[in-house]
Amino acid sequence: MRENISHTRLGVLLAVTLLFAGVGAAMAEDNGPLLTGQGAMGDWQKDAPGVRRRITVQDLPEPYATRSIDNGPKLVKRPAGALPKVPPGFVVEEFVSGLHNPRLMRTAPNGDVFLAESQPGRIRILRMKDGANTPELNDVFASGLSLPFGIAFYPPGNDPQYLYVAQTDAVVRFPYHSGDVKASRKPQKLCDLPGGGRLRGGGHWTRDVTFSPDGKKMFVSVGSLTNDLENRTEPVPNRANVLECNPDGSGMQVFALGVRNAVGIAVEPQTGELWGSVNERDGLGDNLVPDYITHFRRGGFYGWPWGYMGGHLDPTHHGAHADMKDKIITPDVILQSHSASLEMTFYTGTQFPQRYRNNIFAAEHGSWNRAVRTGYKVIMVPLENGRASGVYEDFMTGFVTSNADVWGRPVGVTVAHDGSLLVSDDGGNRIWRVSYQGH
Repeated sequence: MRENISHTRLGVLLAVTLLFAGVGAAMAEDNGPLLTGQGAMGDWQKDAPGVRRRITVQDLPEPYATRSIDNGPKLVKRPAGALPKVPPGFVVEEFVSGLHNPRLMRTAPNGDVFLAESQPGRIRILRMKDGANTPELNDVFASGLSLPFGIAFYPPGNDPQYLYVAQTDAVVRFPYHSGDVKASRKPQKLCDLPGGGRLRGGGHWTRDVTFSPDGKKMFVSVGSLTNDLENRTEPVPNRANVLECNPDGSGMQVFALGVRNAVGIAVEPQTGELWGSVNERDGLGDNLVPDYITHFRRGGFYGWPWGYMGGHLDPTHHGAHADMKDKIITPDVILQSHSASLEMTFYTGTQFPQRYRNNIFAAEHGSWNRAVRTGYKVIMVPLENGRASGVYEDFMTGFVTSNADVWGRPVGVTVAHDGSLLVSDDGGNRIWRVSYQGH
């Protein structure tokens, strides 16, 4: 009898050991290698779904450790049969093609997807059936806009009354109810923004817009006029900031300052905090200054132009405003420099496995001011109760060819009604759909 009990216990121990070994293997499969220090700052050649990075302010080099270089991407036609790379269990498909400068996307409460085609000045609507790999409706909702980018629905919730659009020089809104496929009237201008656009040499031109969860405040991001304030003594009012105002455009004030170019902003669903995806300055070397993703503190100063994360002063300004050094807030997640982090969104769907839910997905448009390319991918930032650890993970890669040409440039990310992830690509003028099919 004792011998039988011994064999039984041994069997149980063996089963438990195998069970935990299986769990450990699954965790190892879900979590790829973690690159830190100089290794985390690498380039597209080390990118792959699941690769994780953690960059800290201690890892930052001195200014001009490498020379500043103009190495813009050579856009080429997508190679035959080429698809972006995604983690095991995921499938990526071309959702829409033949677009014109597709940029930011937002999903309406009823599941319709609104897309800013910025250069032609229009907002496009895409309606999809759950699980479909092509839209059943693809039409223009509104046109005649001035470099539109940001899109938001107001009030927050399931019954919006307006669709807001952040143009390069103003925030406007259209009357809107769920299911509308055409703007019923001309847009109403709510507030002017510091004008600018690449078509007119006006600095960073994208503007994003979102609302506080209670709908009482509107947030608008406005990028800087210059890279690093060359030949100027003070920033242009209301540029390089995140602004706050009432939903009718009144009462505008600065919410967060020294934010060089928060291309995408979004409210974290659990905490209600405002987050942003930020492009930092160029010209200080391959690995300065890193782009970043962070939550914004009211009244917080994020460094531009006098300094940058970690209390560093920008040598361009020869010690000017050194009193601001200790006020610079280090962001939550430091990204590879010059990645050009654009739209971000929180994954609120249920189609993806649990480890992807409630996390940030962000589009990295890709570098120009770097000897070897970085960016050209979609990343995921894991959150725990609305907080980031500083680690981020490659999710969608593969847009760079073996000879470093580029065939795709992610811009917008949004969660479709069925839980798939849509990614706009202005390098290929298309939208990709990423769905989870299981192992």
